[in-house]
Amino acid sequence: MKNFGYSINKDRQIDLDKSDQRIALFVKQHEPSINICISCGTCTATCSAGNYTNLNLRKLILSVKRGDIIETKAEISKCMFCGKCLLACPRGVNTRNVILKINQAIEKFSL
Repeated sequence: MKNFGYSINKDRQIDLDKSDQRIALFVKQHEPSINICISCGTCTATCSAGNYTNLNLRKLILSVKRGDIIETKAEISKCMFCGKCLLACPRGVNTRNVILKINQAIEKFSL
């Protein structure tokens, strides 16, 4: 087979039917305020841990909704539970409890 100097990239579409939704369902059941999150980024802008690490709460919530467990596990441990995101959220999402429930789901399902 000839090499023409390019390769075909893997498809980047997210198939939600094949993704692991256990964490998202657990969080939605125990903290329903996650459903009103509009991913505005206010939580990320005020995040104390985000100033020192690459923690991005908006990206974390999105990865939970997409079922991306590997990325979720890598990001969740960076949170300092300071509560600034909770105070800044314009929709009133209980972000501290969301993070706590994500941690509990990871432990519960041994992911």
